[in-house]
Amino acid sequence: MTQAVEDPTAAASGNAATDAFKKKDRAHADTSVERANAIYKDVLSSLGDIIHKHQVTYDEYNVLKQWILELGEYGEWPLWLDVFLEHEIEDVNYARHDYEGTKGSIEGPYYVPNAPELPAVTELPMRDKDKAAQALHFKGQVTDLEGNGIAGAHVEIWHADEDGYYSQYAPGIPEWNLRGTIIADDEGRYDIKTLRPAPYMIPHDGPTGWFIESYGGHPWRPAHLHLRVSAPGRREITTQLYFDGGEYVDNDVATATKPELILHPEDAADGSVVVNYNFALDEDRGN
Repeated sequence: MTQAVEDPTAAASGNAATDAFKKKDRAHADTSVERANAIYKDVLSSLGDIIHKHQVTYDEYNVLKQWILELGEYGEWPLWLDVFLEHEIEDVNYARHDYEGTKGSIEGPYYVPNAPELPAVTELPMRDKDKAAQALHFKGQVTDLEGNGIAGAHVEIWHADEDGYYSQYAPGIPEWNLRGTIIADDEGRYDIKTLRPAPYMIPHDGPTGWFIESYGGHPWRPAHLHLRVSAPGRREITTQLYFDGGEYVDNDVATATKPELILHPEDAADGSVVVNYNFALDEDRGN
């Protein structure tokens, strides 16, 4: 009997994302006092300019303070920052290193390390309920910049189910549902059977949702696959892949879509869809 999934609340999802972030191994930024001083001054100066430009009232200021407090109490800082700010950090860091190869995108708040290792031709762990959804075959090859296959490359993949929920962030879903670390074959190839995800709303019954509502926005993300692709001596790629023609691809709340990250699914005779996407990894040049 399949276990029912309760609707996750923003507070529960946010606190789970915060707990996961706290467990990450975070390298020291090694930011100099001079650099920190310049950044902090610009942040405060920019906020000051906005306050004067829009003649912010004390009532509006107090609403802002209350919202900031509630964002922390709900554990939603990782969610809010990843949705509204991470795409800018990703763009800056990609351009700063002048990388070649496959484009990256945001990681988002729902990555979980150490997903079970699976062979190159595999099916992601899923429930009977998931198997009733439209099947997706995600195929491709991991190569270097010259197109040579990279044997044993790791392709970590995770995505939401057709209801928009991620395992370990919603109750009633098995721990590693729709998550895995695929080990590519000797030519760097992989063939993953999973389900086609659907668009979903980010948790919006808490402060992040109130923020979106305050400016007349929407909380929807387009259907997507999350991936981290790595190999020894190569730059790891973290990215998201989207579906051509899908809802919200042109209006993503997280502003994370890019033309290079659009998949073009083809219908198969068995009712599934097939997509092919290759990853080209640049050399690892450090930070």
